[in-house]
Amino acid sequence: MSETILNKLASLGQSLWIDNISRSIIENGQLKSLIDQGLRGQTSNPTIFKQAISSSNDYDQKIQSLNEAGKNTFEIYDELTVQDVADAADLFKGVYEKTKGLDGYVSLEINPKLGNEFETQLKEGLRLWKKLNRRNVMIKVPATKNGMQVVEGLIAEGVNVNTTLIFSAEQYAQVTWAYLKGLKRLQDKGGDLSKVRSVASIFVSRIDTTIDKWLGDNHLSELQGQAAVANSLIVYHKFQQTFATEEFKLLQAKGAHTQRVLFASTGTKDPKYSDIKYVTELIGYDTVNTLPDKTLQAVLDHGVAQLALPGNVARAQGIVTTLREKGIDVGIVCNKLLEEGLLAFEKSFEELTASIEEKTKKLCAK
Repeated sequence: MSETILNKLASLGQSLWIDNISRSIIENGQLKSLIDQGLRGQTSNPTIFKQAISSSNDYDQKIQSLNEAGKNTFEIYDELTVQDVADAADLFKGVYEKTKGLDGYVSLEINPKLGNEFETQLKEGLRLWKKLNRRNVMIKVPATKNGMQVVEGLIAEGVNVNTTLIFSAEQYAQVTWAYLKGLKRLQDKGGDLSKVRSVASIFVSRIDTTIDKWLGDNHLSELQGQAAVANSLIVYHKFQQTFATEEFKLLQAKGAHTQRVLFASTGTKDPKYSDIKYVTELIGYDTVNTLPDKTLQAVLDHGVAQLALPGNVARAQGIVTTLREKGIDVGIVCNKLLEEGLLAFEKSFEELTASIEEKTKKLCAK
């Protein structure tokens, strides 16, 4: 194995994935080249697909042929996104096999418009899993109250799950509980626990973006740039505690795997910070970091492979306490960011389907 930075990080126990997908990077060899350099997985979301489909002509021919075949707008969206995820998963199949199922995953999110409908969301997750028909995909489920039930239900059916839009440590604890309950249900009906994999996606940089602005407005700039990593350290500590319990050890003895922490939203938004701040400060064993293109290129250029986690959890908790004393509650910020994240993905989905409709009309008019 060549000693690229991605492979060095993997040897420390952290897998780097890319937070982007498009027809072009699949077909032009870019994704394969990154895999050859040690990239271990891929995530997508409605905003990423909106950018890929709306801002290029790469999908036009397929959109036209699907429309001519009588497909409606949602069916066209479904075919395009499932095809991209399936083709990318095929490129990652070697990684999946080489790592014995640890990595090589590509994630596809359930239609965000179904976020408040448990049964419909669960059925949709199962439909996508069956349609993709690949062991190295993950179905993404937002970590809402209904989402926790969906996570449990999908795990109980042997489906790989990426639980997304996790901000707070309390929210994370609920996600791990849903994962463990799902594993127990799968075990009770004689399922193979060893075939199920899951990650819990913790959103990072948005916490600093929100809190830093408040700190700047209140002349507390000395506290800027600390909240997001502190929150992540607390989550990682909970991860270590959860998967060291007797409850999990019993499941592990039957083949169950830990639900790895995945750090998402790790592109640096503020230029005064290092462009790899949310990578360097969050390198830990049994974790994943999914990076936007620009951050991934920065890591390839000047990344450093050195463990940063578990870090000083007492100091991290002290930062959260200090912020609360100064007037900003990280937990409340996290709840607000969850709401904003859900709305943003819904909006992206609506804009994407509107773009497909518009493209369909133009292509059919030719």
